[in-house]
Amino acid sequence: MNAPLVDRFGRVADDLRVSLTDRCNFRCTYCMPAEGLAWLPRSELLTYEEIERLVGVFLDLGVRTVRLTGGEPLLRRGVEPLVSLLAARGVPDLSMTTNGLLLAEKAEALAAAGLRRINVSVDSLLRHRFAEMTRRDALERVLDGLRAAERAGLAPIKLNCVVVRGTNEDEVVDFARFARATGYQVRFIEFMPLDAEEGWSRDRVVPSEEVLAAIDRVHPLVPVDHGPEPARVFRFADGAPGGVGVIASVSEPFCGDCNRIRITADGQFRTCLFALEETDLRRLLRAGADDDQIAAAVRDAVARKWAGHRINEADFVRPARSMSMIGG
Repeated sequence: MNAPLVDRFGRVADDLRVSLTDRCNFRCTYCMPAEGLAWLPRSELLTYEEIERLVGVFLDLGVRTVRLTGGEPLLRRGVEPLVSLLAARGVPDLSMTTNGLLLAEKAEALAAAGLRRINVSVDSLLRHRFAEMTRRDALERVLDGLRAAERAGLAPIKLNCVVVRGTNEDEVVDFARFARATGYQVRFIEFMPLDAEEGWSRDRVVPSEEVLAAIDRVHPLVPVDHGPEPARVFRFADGAPGGVGVIASVSEPFCGDCNRIRITADGQFRTCLFALEETDLRRLLRAGADDDQIAAAVRDAVARKWAGHRINEADFVRPARSMSMIGG
């Protein structure tokens, strides 16, 4: 292995997010318009062979966690063979973030291919509210997918819940109860300014401390050492299964400890979710660059990584791409 990816602030980048597609079968209100977006032409997407090669380069650079994202990654045709290719590469921690709509029919095959664990986006446990937030009446199918993932051994199962003021903040205790009943881990994510319709406003952000306080009053929480991951993680003080975590991207930015880097579906390398610059790895691949040249471009980009996003500063500039176009 080559020397790890270290930026000028001493942060080690070892967690890679790889988006497989910008397409999605949901239309979440905090992400994209009801009519969807202009999807990338398929010719602009990285092929599975290109993804495998890039992941190999990043493994040599010290990456240890690879998460497949989207859009909705299970919309990408033949995703199971890609998982097999990456598992054969020896990725120490191979996981996926999905909305769960297609998970019931794919969980077993994904696990057999080498996927280790799964994160599923679930923003409400109420059927009518789930339909309002995703613009799809699909809660039962997603819950079926969770059960299928559990049977397939994709563990631990984590739920991602984006909390939006005036929409679903009254469900945080219900999600904690759900975690206790199922053994799942729920991650409450603050609403971030990455929605395509640019409807984000600070008054719609529910600070993570507010979420934790609401849960702790009913089910006392004990902090858990969570290592380098951005979520602050808690177990239940009474020993019940499951747990909760918060990702306080807005109210308590964790940029100083961030270890994440990203490749978009069209092969652009991003050192921050809110980055204003990208490095075109697809162009290098298709121009015949060798692995050393690609690694050098990655090292250069990481070396130039900024101290952090400036959401809480007057000069904050939104990235040109929305969340589904970047990859979660």
